Amino acid sequence: MREFKLQRIGMVMEPEPGNPHEVEGVLNPAAARGPDGQLYLFPRLVAKGNYSRIGIARVRFDEAGEPMGVERLGIALEPEVDYERRADGGGGCEDARVTFVEPLGRYIMTYTAYSPNGPRIALAQSEDLFHWTRMGLATFALWRGVELGDEDDKDASFFPVAIHNPSGHPELAMLHRPLFSGTRPEETACDTLPRIVDLDRESIWISYCSPTLEGQNSDRLGRFTSHHRLATPVSPWERLKIGAGTPPVLTQHGWLILYHGVSELAEPNNAEHHLCYSAGVMVLSEKYPQVIRYRSAEPVLQPELPAERHGTIANVVFPTGIDRRDDLGLPDRLDVYYGMADNRIGVARLDLPEVLPAGGDVDPPKAIV
Repeated sequence: MREFKLQRIGMVMEPEPGNPHEVEGVLNPAAARGPDGQLYLFPRLVAKGNYSRIGIARVRFDEAGEPMGVERLGIALEPEVDYERRADGGGGCEDARVTFVEPLGRYIMTYTAYSPNGPRIALAQSEDLFHWTRMGLATFALWRGVELGDEDDKDASFFPVAIHNPSGHPELAMLHRPLFSGTRPEETACDTLPRIVDLDRESIWISYCSPTLEGQNSDRLGRFTSHHRLATPVSPWERLKIGAGTPPVLTQHGWLILYHGVSELAEPNNAEHHLCYSAGVMVLSEKYPQVIRYRSAEPVLQPELPAERHGTIANVVFPTGIDRRDDLGLPDRLDVYYGMADNRIGVARLDLPEVLPAGGDVDPPKAIV
C-alpha cells in the first residue's frame, strides 16, 4: 500500500539580486490557475526591516511539464491601509492563499495583515488574478465569550465550494489558526513538564459564513458565525503547534490539505530551544469536512536540504500553495509549493495512493455530524 510521500522537484524561486523588495527573502506562496490556464504564484516578498508585499509570478514549465522557475510580474498587494501598516513605518501583507470560490464566482485571497494590533486575517478578491480589491479584515461572532476578531490569527484559506455547516446548511468555510496568548511555540517550547494539550487552542479551526457578499458594493463577506476546532497537535513532530497550509483540494478520498506542524530541536549542550517546521497530510470528509478521514502520523516533508535547514529562519518547510495537475490529465498528482527556511520557494510532488493508508492518526472534533 502506497503511503503519502512528497518527492522534491526543486527550487523555483529565490531572492533576485539587486531587487530591494526581496533582500530578506521570497517565501510561502499562494498558487492558483488563472482563466488562461497558466499557474501563478503569489509569494511573500520581504524587503529590509521585514516589510512584506505579496508579489505575482507566472510559473515556467519545461517540455515534460515540470515546474522549473518563474517569471516575475510585479506586486499584487502591498501595505496601504491601516490594518496593514504600523506607526513606525513597518507592516506587511504576508503568506497569501488563493482559492477560486465558486459561489462567489471569483478568486478570494486570504493573507496575514500586520498592524499595531498584530497579525489578522485579511481578504481580497479578483476576477483575473491580476487586479485585486481589498475586502477588509475577516470578522467573527463570539466563541464562548471570546472575541475572536481581537485574537491574532493566521494561515487562513477557503474551500472552493459551499459545504455543509454543522447544522446541515451550505455555507462558505474557512480554515484558520487563532493564536491565543501563551500558545506560541516560543512559549510552549519552554515547558519542562509533560504537556497536556488544550483542545481549544493552538489548533486548526474551521469557521463558516454566508455564501453571499454584503454591502452596497457587494465587496464584503458577512461574519463567520460558527467556529469549531478541527484538529489539535497529536504527534511528536507537531507537538507545539499546527496550522493550515495549502487550501483544500477535492480528491477521490475527500478534501486534502497539506498542513504544518512545529516541534523543537534540542541542541546538544545548549539550553536554547530551536523550532522545526514540518509538513503533514490531512484528508477531510467531502460532505462534512469536520470529520477527519486521515492524518499522517509522521511528516511527509521535513527540513533536509541545506536551503531548508539554513536561511532566514532555520529548519522550515512551510506548504502554502497546491496545484492539481489537471493540465497533464493527472488529477491524482499534486504539486506543492512551500517556503524553504523563510528565504526561498521549493516545489514537491504528491501522487495520491489508490486507497487511504492504514494507521493515520485521526483526531475527531467533539461535534461530528
